[in-house]
Amino acid sequence: MLKPTYNKFIAAERKQFCVLIDPDKHDSSSLKQFVEQLSRTNQVDYLLVGGSLLRKQNFESTIHFLKAETDIPVIIFPGNTMQISASADAILLLSLISGRNADMLIGSHVLAAPLIKEAQLETIATGYMLIDGGQTTAVQYMSNTFPIPSGKPEIAAATALAGEMLGMQLIYMDAGSGALFPISAQMIAAVKSEINIPLIVGGGIKDAKSVTAACKAGADIIVVGNLLEKKPEMMRELADAMV
Repeated sequence: MLKPTYNKFIAAERKQFCVLIDPDKHDSSSLKQFVEQLSRTNQVDYLLVGGSLLRKQNFESTIHFLKAETDIPVIIFPGNTMQISASADAILLLSLISGRNADMLIGSHVLAAPLIKEAQLETIATGYMLIDGGQTTAVQYMSNTFPIPSGKPEIAAATALAGEMLGMQLIYMDAGSGALFPISAQMIAAVKSEINIPLIVGGGIKDAKSVTAACKAGADIIVVGNLLEKKPEMMRELADAMV
């Protein structure tokens, strides 16, 4: 039987908009302002929480605050095995299928699995693919992997297809936080043409035009994080650009 959060992903009759929140980028004041912006926008489908490197001890408190102040499902987007919370609605169990680092493919999952089971978290097996966004990103450095070249859509498509064949429930294509440019429409379209599971696209999105282009190319779910940390007032504009 499908679990609640994943069922919402695949049953949606429209494109879905996610906001990524890095706990390290917020204090209690800025998080409160961010939630106020969420309530004014009223078009955000999911909140992803996590980061490549968390130095502050506010991962758990961030999730608690979001759950208390919004009705939006909170999904963990883990940067490491420390980012697990029973308070979240679900966790994206990321397998970095674009890389060749065994820890990111299965090693970290072995360490995390008992903790996730104990927390009784809904797990969503996610094939995570790093795509070159024009500069080295934190996730590329921390995962010790190379991204798929931006001009090689056929490699991305074959990788995503392999992920689906291995049983992944979602494919997440990410140019990384702070990428210079978003994933191209050509690459998104190539991947979408090969898979039958939902496709998430994020990284490098700097305006509403990028959101619309990704949706039209085939993305089912758009994730924006870095831009909204700098310009939270753009949230409604980006959500309106979903087509």
